[in-house]
Amino acid sequence: MARRVVIYGGSGGIGSATARMLSQQGCALHLVGRNSERLKSMAEETGASITVGDVEQEDTFSQVQQEFAAPWDGLVYAVGTINLMSLRRFTNEAFQKDFQVNCVGAALAVQHGLSALKKSAHGASVVLYSSVAASQGFAFHASVGMAKAAINGLTLALAAELAPRIRVNAIAPSLVRTPLAEAVLSNEQMAEAISQMHALKRLGTAEDIAAMTVYLLSGDSGWVTGQIFGVDGGRSTIRTSG
Repeated sequence: MARRVVIYGGSGGIGSATARMLSQQGCALHLVGRNSERLKSMAEETGASITVGDVEQEDTFSQVQQEFAAPWDGLVYAVGTINLMSLRRFTNEAFQKDFQVNCVGAALAVQHGLSALKKSAHGASVVLYSSVAASQGFAFHASVGMAKAAINGLTLALAAELAPRIRVNAIAPSLVRTPLAEAVLSNEQMAEAISQMHALKRLGTAEDIAAMTVYLLSGDSGWVTGQIFGVDGGRSTIRTSG
């Protein structure tokens, strides 16, 4: 039987790259997102079913459960925000929105999918997304750094609570060329400067992150849980000389 995987943010950069790789492996996919046209396009490409919904609305998670039958062998929460500004400019509403989308949404996705994940015949895998900003201090990253650090804590707590039947891991990228990062990368001079801060001298691609996601969903990572993987061109651990 084909592995069955739900991807929240299935029409975004990382979500769609992951969907393509899993589709090539013959997985049965269910994609979730707000943009119906992009979701329909990805569904045609990958053979996936879809749910059009917003992760800020809790009804979306119940809808996914109804529209994609158990068992689920994997759950990917590839939804996030990149909201960069000085601390003095953040409002309570902006902080709340970033935390809701990045972290609370991830927790609710797992909570609502728990019964379907427990029915996996081979043990299910959950993949969440942190950020290099959860472990490195960057100016103007107060909100996203806070929310993604919470993902690290959520990953560890869920990995402990759901073991041994469900594995939970997170990926912590540095800056990746995706539509979500367009505002940051629209200035090519700035993008090049940021790329040079990485030991590998380039920014990440959606495929870089998707490859690790697919590995963590597979049986090849069957003894891996409670880990936060830095897929970041060395940004979190290596200081370059220029």
